[in-house]
Amino acid sequence: MITQNKKKYFLFTIDVEDWFQVENFKSSIASDSWQHQELRVERNTYNLLDLFDEVGEGSRVQGVEGAIDRSRKSEARSQKPGAGSRAQGAERGRNEETHFPPFTQKKRSRACHSHPQTTNHKPQTVFKQPNKPAVRATFFILGWIARKCPELVREIHKRGHEVASHGVDHHLCNTQSVSDLRTDLNDSKKLLEDIIGDEVCGYRAPSFSVNDSILKIIQDAGYHYDSSYNSFDRHGRYGKLNINAFKQSGIAYQVSDHFHEIPVSNLDFDLKIQNLRLNIQNFSLPWGGGGYFRLIPYVVFKKGVQRILNKKNAYSFYLHPWEIDPGQPRVKAAPASFKFRHYINLASTYKKLRRMLNEFSDCRFGTCREYIEAVAVDGL
Repeated sequence: MITQNKKKYFLFTIDVEDWFQVENFKSSIASDSWQHQELRVERNTYNLLDLFDEVGEGSRVQGVEGAIDRSRKSEARSQKPGAGSRAQGAERGRNEETHFPPFTQKKRSRACHSHPQTTNHKPQTVFKQPNKPAVRATFFILGWIARKCPELVREIHKRGHEVASHGVDHHLCNTQSVSDLRTDLNDSKKLLEDIIGDEVCGYRAPSFSVNDSILKIIQDAGYHYDSSYNSFDRHGRYGKLNINAFKQSGIAYQVSDHFHEIPVSNLDFDLKIQNLRLNIQNFSLPWGGGGYFRLIPYVVFKKGVQRILNKKNAYSFYLHPWEIDPGQPRVKAAPASFKFRHYINLASTYKKLRRMLNEFSDCRFGTCREYIEAVAVDGL
């Protein structure tokens, strides 16, 4: 058990994929058309990286926000009415809406290439990168993205975050043959390791599509942990694990001597109302992030996170870079329910995210790999 004088762990994870690669749009955007879509993942990921660098010293976030506002006001005063292109004006509008740092379109990063991109470059910020990040996160990176943006992968690693695998082409694990899944696991791992020159220890299945047999295949591929289990059972694509068969250490489960499962955190309930003859056991509410973070009011979401931290001393959260990007293209052909899930509250996500990072600054923002090592050494 974690003693009370130790900080609680906040495992912040990012599934690095772009807006056109999500499972909800698979019926509307064929994978062979990805190369023709507007790539926006680099800019969005850099904004997350910069945000992580800024957080950590109490109210420093508010000070940074003030610096951004002063920079914008100064820029506005220096411009003549009507100056600037229509495209630049549109980009400034998107920045104001999402509270992003200012950036310029004059320079385009060479990290991503061969794409019709207009807003996918590294943003130019007014901040200096610290020697050590205040927030250490785990980035589960799609192999397809890694091939297009190897410099982005290196930058994530360079800034002190963990690089982990999200597969190659976002195929659901439970729809692939055993042979294809093994190839996907091996190829994505090797690709990322070749880029960063370091071992890749973790894996997350697209759409949490894992089961007991798939977990064994992941382990056999040389990974040290998986973070694909989501206990919310009202979602049709989420897989199921016999998680209680494993020894629990903190929020992780020891599958074998050298392999662990780190589930996404949810709010668990065991309801027993005798007067209504109602007995609902092991009921989970989705509280791990993603669309649920965007949909649930922040004050309510925060209370749920606090409850999880108080009960388990650790919390695992996930997000996608496209979830802080309200300016992304709209997929008109997608079903209405899928569009609602994807686009709901995109404009407020960055602000909510920054607030959460600031208000939970008393936690230890560590990587999944770091947490597993702490489990092995300290027996959390």
